[in-house]
Amino acid sequence: MHDTVYVTANPQFRRHEEQIDAEFHAVIDVWLDDGWNETYNTVMPQTTAEYALEAAKKYPTKRILVHYLQPHYPFIDPESTFDKKHLHKGGDNTIDFWHEIMFGQLDIGADDVWPLYKRTLDEAFPHVQSVLDGIEGRHVVTADHGNMVGERARPIPVREWGHPQGIYTEELVKVPWLVCENNGRRKTTAEVPSPDSETVDEGVVTSRLRHLGYTE
Repeated sequence: MHDTVYVTANPQFRRHEEQIDAEFHAVIDVWLDDGWNETYNTVMPQTTAEYALEAAKKYPTKRILVHYLQPHYPFIDPESTFDKKHLHKGGDNTIDFWHEIMFGQLDIGADDVWPLYKRTLDEAFPHVQSVLDGIEGRHVVTADHGNMVGERARPIPVREWGHPQGIYTEELVKVPWLVCENNGRRKTTAEVPSPDSETVDEGVVTSRLRHLGYTE
């Protein structure tokens, strides 16, 4: 995808880069260095938007693929704590808070999660809009997956939490597809990326992913 610059707040691409075997013109890792928020242990949506707008200026003939983290936890709420602990100090056997709820290890329910989830999503919307307004062209706003918050799956009617693999409920696979126009189409050209691509420390990748609740 030599016509595309990937601006990502999620370190997952770096973890699976070899398996994915995709090559962008450039990858901008917002979650590195100053882009990471130590208070919430995530990348704030305004930071992702700032990096996206800078990328659009730097690469005026490239598609800009912007990957926000929100509403993925940690939630943007200083009062919540269960979603902000360092979940994986114990290694592969530790679990994220979605599984803690499912297995009865955390006494919270959908009524506790939904306000935090929605508040975090609402925090992101103005910064998505700033990118739509700040970059000319056709834009699509979508999501990589949905989320289960205690709804029952099928064929076995177990209550599911998070976005477990191998579960294909409407809550997980039905995602928005919003097309917006801002002064016509962006003219793009494909160019081979520079060979001096940035090397990312695997330890930093692992640390960031742990804070975001991803298991090894």
